[in-house]
Amino acid sequence: MPILKRTSLLRLSLSSIRFISSSSSVYSFGDSSNGALGLSSPLLDAYEPTKIPNLPVAASHYHSLAVTTDSEVWAWGRNVEGQLGRGANSPSRETWGQPTRVEGLGHVTAQTAFASGVVSSAIGDDGSLWVWGRSKRGQLGLGKGVIEAIKPSKVEALSDHKIVKVSFGWGHALALTRDGKLFGWGYCKDGRLGEMGQALCQPSENVPSADWSLDKSSMLEIAARHVELKIKEEENMPIIWEPQFVEEFSSLRVSDIACGLDHSLFISCKNTLLSCGDNTYSQLGRNTEGSKILPVNINSQPLSLSTGLGHCLSICQTRSNSSTEDSTRVFSWGWNQSSQLGRRGPEEIPAIIESLEDESIVSVSAGRVHSLALTSKGDLWAWGSGRNGRLGLGSSMDEEEPALVESLEGLRVLQAVSGFDHNLILVAD
Repeated sequence: MPILKRTSLLRLSLSSIRFISSSSSVYSFGDSSNGALGLSSPLLDAYEPTKIPNLPVAASHYHSLAVTTDSEVWAWGRNVEGQLGRGANSPSRETWGQPTRVEGLGHVTAQTAFASGVVSSAIGDDGSLWVWGRSKRGQLGLGKGVIEAIKPSKVEALSDHKIVKVSFGWGHALALTRDGKLFGWGYCKDGRLGEMGQALCQPSENVPSADWSLDKSSMLEIAARHVELKIKEEENMPIIWEPQFVEEFSSLRVSDIACGLDHSLFISCKNTLLSCGDNTYSQLGRNTEGSKILPVNINSQPLSLSTGLGHCLSICQTRSNSSTEDSTRVFSWGWNQSSQLGRRGPEEIPAIIESLEDESIVSVSAGRVHSLALTSKGDLWAWGSGRNGRLGLGSSMDEEEPALVESLEGLRVLQAVSGFDHNLILVAD
C-alpha cells in the first residue's frame, strides 16, 4: 500500500484533507455499515478512533477517497452508484471496504479529491476536473442527459479554467477556480445555485396538480395519484447539465465554497459570507429575501466554511472587546436537533461556540448531525449526535457542547474530516 499524500473525507458537502507526510497514520471512527471506515471488520461501528491497517493515511459520505504520494486516487466504501470507479455493484459488497486504486486516472497527476454520496471527483495538477459515478440530478457536469460515468471522465466545460476546489450537495455542485471564479451545475431548485437556471424551476404545464380531496377519491386512489405526481416531478427536474459561471460573482472573487443538502455558502475575497438556497433549517444564517445569494451578517471575518445536512460552521477572525489582538472563533447556525451546533441560543443566526473560545481552532468539519474541530495543538473536539460512535468518545451519547476526544491523548492530530456519519483523522506517527 502506498504512502498517502492527501485524503478526502466525503459526505453530502465534501471536505478534503489537503496535506500529509509519510510519517503519519489514518484513524477512523463512526458508522461502518458501507465499509467507509476501511477496517477489517466492515460491519462493526468504531466507537473510538481506530487505526486503518495497512493504510498510512485515509476516508466519505458513505465512501472514501485518498490521493497517494504517487498522485494515485484510491477509493473504498459504498459502490451502488459506481462512485468507487469499479463499475456499479462490481465487485461484490463484501469487497467495498477494501481500498483499491481508481482505474482510468493513470495520466492524471491528482492533487486532491472530493465527492458527494453518489459522485466522486479528482483535480489534477493542471487544474482539470475528473468525475465518475452516477447521478440523475446532473452532478457529473458532463453534458445534457449524462447521468453515469463508469470511469473517470474529464469535465470539458471547465477545460479553460484551473479548478482548485469542488463541493457537492444533494444534486448540485460548485467549482472554484484558482483566480476566484465560481461555476455551478446540477439540480438548481430552491435557488441553491443562485439565479442560475431559475427559469427551469417554473411549474411545467405537463406536471399534473395534486387533488387531495377525500370526497372524490379513495385513499388508495389518492396514494396512486401522489406517486404519479412524484414521477412526473422527477421527469421535469430543473437541471443545469454543464458547469456555468455564477453571474452574481462577476465582480467578486471567491475564496471558499461549501454545499449543504440544498443550500450553498460562499466567502468572497472582500471577507463577506454569503448564502443561498433552501432555508428550512435556518441554514442560510439569515431571514432576508428567500433563496437569493445575499450576505450573512456575521460581524467577523470568515476564513473557512463547512456545512452538513442542515447546519453550518465557519472559522472567523474576530477581536474581543478586552483585547487588541485578533483571534479565531467558531460560529455555528442552522439545524440543531442533535446539538450539532455545539451551543444554545438562536439557531437562525451565526453565533460563537463559547466553549471553544480558549482553543486555537484551525479547522472544522460538519457531518450529517455531528461536528468536529481541530486545534493548532493537534487536539480533536467533537459534538452533536453520538450514534454509531461518530463522536469517537466511546459511546452513542449525544454531546451538547464540544467534548475532547480523550482516547487520542498523546497523539497529535494533523487533520480531521467528517463524513456523513463517520470520520477520518490524520495522526502524526
